[in-house]
Amino acid sequence: MDLIAIARETLHIEAEALVEASHRMDHSFLEAIEIIESTKGKLIVTGVGKSGHVGIKMAATFASTGTASFFLHPTEALHGDLGMIGEGDSVIAISYSGESEELIKILPHIKRFDIPLIGITADIDSTLARYSDSVISIEIEKEACPLGAAPTTSTTLTMAMGDALAVALMNKRGFKEEDFASFHPGGSLGKRLFVKIKDLMRKENLPIVREDTTLKEAIVVMSEGKLGSVLVADADNRLLALLSDGDLRRALMREDFDISHRALDYASLEPKSYQNSELLASEALEIIEKNLIQLLVITDDEFRIVGILHIHDLVTAGIKR
Repeated sequence: MDLIAIARETLHIEAEALVEASHRMDHSFLEAIEIIESTKGKLIVTGVGKSGHVGIKMAATFASTGTASFFLHPTEALHGDLGMIGEGDSVIAISYSGESEELIKILPHIKRFDIPLIGITADIDSTLARYSDSVISIEIEKEACPLGAAPTTSTTLTMAMGDALAVALMNKRGFKEEDFASFHPGGSLGKRLFVKIKDLMRKENLPIVREDTTLKEAIVVMSEGKLGSVLVADADNRLLALLSDGDLRRALMREDFDISHRALDYASLEPKSYQNSELLASEALEIIEKNLIQLLVITDDEFRIVGILHIHDLVTAGIKR
């Protein structure tokens, strides 16, 4: 038994079904788009069994791409949750046969309130199709399952059809990257577009020493700060220099090295700093990488130190360019 060949055949069968469905796209798909776009309330997705599982994913995709949507199980709807569907809402009902008993039972109640209904089914003459204002066909030649029993090709096509609706709506509405990120603030895109320096920078217990601090004392502060650097500031907390562990290693190679000398004598003057804490963290990462540094000092307009942004803070927060 060649399992690789079987797996390939499964993918070929499902891929061919997707291509065939793309050729069948007609006015019904456009009608469905119009129904969803004109929905002033919520888009409710419903279905039983595997169709229900696909419906859950479909509702989640709509919700994350700008359409207020949730999944409602037909059985729960029959026992009180039908009240979750109200004026201004629309419904997508999924059933391959178009005759799923639990689903069919709620259709008259949906239509009684004049709720627009989009049916996704393989049988355009089914009960579901007759109740629907728009019918999207998910007819397939065969399931990938060798027994023809387990929903495989049909569920793949149904899920893809939901994606097609969501993507078409995104384009029709001009849904942008910023819009997507607003629904995914915890994702990498949301972090890149919304997280700012002020959200991540360290503002307390900063490793700061004064300009007359000895190198020996500065090393102690560096060790306690655990950032591999100390900032040198004047009496008004204005940034003067930065002493990194690299500066310290280079200092050790100098003939005039003396641990009792001022840390300022061995520090890097005019270290890289930034005055706008509203800057996006992703842009701060670009500054850090471009300048080959590990630490960006944040100051106010008078160059007084207000915080530190370390590259490790950005990595830990999942910030990417």
